[in-house]
Amino acid sequence: MKEYKTEQIRNVALIAHGGAGKTSLTEALLFNTGVLTRMGRVEDGTTVSDFDDEEIRRSLSLSTSLIPCEWQEHKVNVLDTPGFLDFVGEVKNALRVVEGAVVLVDAVAGVEVGTELVWGYAAERELPRMVVVSKMDRDNADYQGALSALRDAFDANFVPLVLPIGKAQAFNGVLDLISMTARMGGKGEAGDAPADVLDAAAEWREKLVESAAEGDDDLIMKYFEEEELTEDEIRSGLRAAVQAGTAVPVYFVSGTANVGVVPLLEAIIALFPSPADAGEEAAEGAEGTEMLLADSSAPAAALVFKTVTDQYGKRSVFRVFSGCLESDARAYNSNKREEERLGQLSSMRGKEPLAVTRLLAGDIGAAVKLGHTDTGDTLCDKGHPLNLALATYPSAVYEAAVVPRTQADQPKMANALNRLCEEDSTLSWRMDPITRETILSGMGEVHLDVAVKRAEARFGTCLDRAVPKVPYQETVTKTYKTQYRHKKQTGGAGQFAEVHLRVEPRGRGEGFEYVNEVFGGRISSSFIPSIEKGIKQVLAQGVIAGYPVVDVMAAVYDGKEHPVDSKDIAFQIAGREVFKLAVQGAGPVLLEPIYDVAVVVSAENMGDTIGDLNTRRARVQGMDQEGAKGVIRAQVPLGEIQRYANDLRSFTGGRGYYTLEFSHYEQVPSHIQQEIIEKHEREREES
Repeated sequence: MKEYKTEQIRNVALIAHGGAGKTSLTEALLFNTGVLTRMGRVEDGTTVSDFDDEEIRRSLSLSTSLIPCEWQEHKVNVLDTPGFLDFVGEVKNALRVVEGAVVLVDAVAGVEVGTELVWGYAAERELPRMVVVSKMDRDNADYQGALSALRDAFDANFVPLVLPIGKAQAFNGVLDLISMTARMGGKGEAGDAPADVLDAAAEWREKLVESAAEGDDDLIMKYFEEEELTEDEIRSGLRAAVQAGTAVPVYFVSGTANVGVVPLLEAIIALFPSPADAGEEAAEGAEGTEMLLADSSAPAAALVFKTVTDQYGKRSVFRVFSGCLESDARAYNSNKREEERLGQLSSMRGKEPLAVTRLLAGDIGAAVKLGHTDTGDTLCDKGHPLNLALATYPSAVYEAAVVPRTQADQPKMANALNRLCEEDSTLSWRMDPITRETILSGMGEVHLDVAVKRAEARFGTCLDRAVPKVPYQETVTKTYKTQYRHKKQTGGAGQFAEVHLRVEPRGRGEGFEYVNEVFGGRISSSFIPSIEKGIKQVLAQGVIAGYPVVDVMAAVYDGKEHPVDSKDIAFQIAGREVFKLAVQGAGPVLLEPIYDVAVVVSAENMGDTIGDLNTRRARVQGMDQEGAKGVIRAQVPLGEIQRYANDLRSFTGGRGYYTLEFSHYEQVPSHIQQEIIEKHEREREES
């Protein structure tokens, strides 16, 4: 692929609610720029962006694809992001490395929940935005309704730069409101606009000129003096307004019919900033924060924002923020403090690598088989180490226990999970020390389902999912004394140990304490550790329901031994059994994990959300208002919210979301405790 200067590059992310037409628009961009001779279809699984087996099977984008397009001596790096809410990490990573966001809105559905979320993510980054009203060839397509929905949903100055020509299947072009020329068909060729469109255009053009004038002080003075602005002045003013965030251009297209796409591509180049225009980027250097410019002659700094892993190895996709990276050169991973050989660099187009000699500041590309590099790492010059920050993600809200389907999958499971988590920063896994389950965490049920299917398809590891067990704990509520004698005679040397034990409750979080109060040699000092060893076996296994015993003091205060038959194993057994008896007599209870939950919903869903939380034994701590949204803060037992993500989306129409953070453990209500104990007894009998 040809090398482009920083000023010739545009980096844009296509973001939207699922099904708004991002991938179809990407196909049209590739077709119009000469990459494709025939556009693929999402339904047929033939698009360049959706090349993963799971994406083809589901007809759904599940990860961000890099799609470079070359047009009029410019390179436009298009990042086609997923629209499904579970894959928020892909969207945030894409927005981290671009200078502009193209927000697609379905001409029939209008503003949807995903539109609101991705708009908010772009606003967090203060990115210039452009709206594309897509699917204009559909029946019931309503561009004015879509504009009204945008203005109702967002506090922004939406400025149509074109007007649609024709409705539904008759949509065959757009009227350029700057030049007042019709752009017809797929190639955007000049044509005659119908009289009715021209009649409506005057009012729309006046609003456009006003927004353009507001982008430049000289132009606003000229506008107020009622002087006519030239087309170049309008474009210049609009470019300034878009980059300042005071105007959001609106375009109307049909990706599948390939109408309105070329004017949109021209607008991306004309209105969005190049990396050279986008300002400075903060990076942490050896002597503090450094502000980087997109200067190819400066020290190198490239952020790895995506990792693609398959049976052939690992591909690291990065954005060069400063300096340049060259094929077959070396780069320093400042996070891992390791040097990497870059090998052949490429500018990816979907899954196709397009070989390049080097990537200049502002460009996006990939390197293969970097041994130490993961998503979030920075590649730089070893003599000038720099560190760029990755995007921040919402906390995981959905978990599943994963188990190998067969014995052959057992040794491969950890490697498969590690590679999946390398690829997706919003996935993580851990071994739960209490339930002894392998827990996979992510953003939703579909997210984890896709991960498990990829583990099988890419790494040959078959995994099954289940609802995780709640990591309860056991403790005591009062002091209790008891004793136990272990005596075993089997013809030869026997076993004998007698232990007197007292247990006492400790404060929450204080853990286990073992105390020796034996005096007068009733138990030899060599056997005191043996008793503790037996007790610790019970601490891990539990007494009443199979969960660890915590926050308890065990004091050995008396006992007996035999000069011949007393030995280590005898006191271990006696310690184990006396501790069980003591716990059972000391008012044993179960403790459950309590989480701080912040639920964000629209005003009309506040009542339903609070009512639902109350059925989950939640304690509402307070309510706040954040813009048009309400935030409900509550403490909820983990056992009541393990599948809350599905339920919340259901009764809020997908508009609600929440964050979770562990708070503390507290006692389980007695009726629920009894159910848990009975379930444990049944499982033990069955096993």
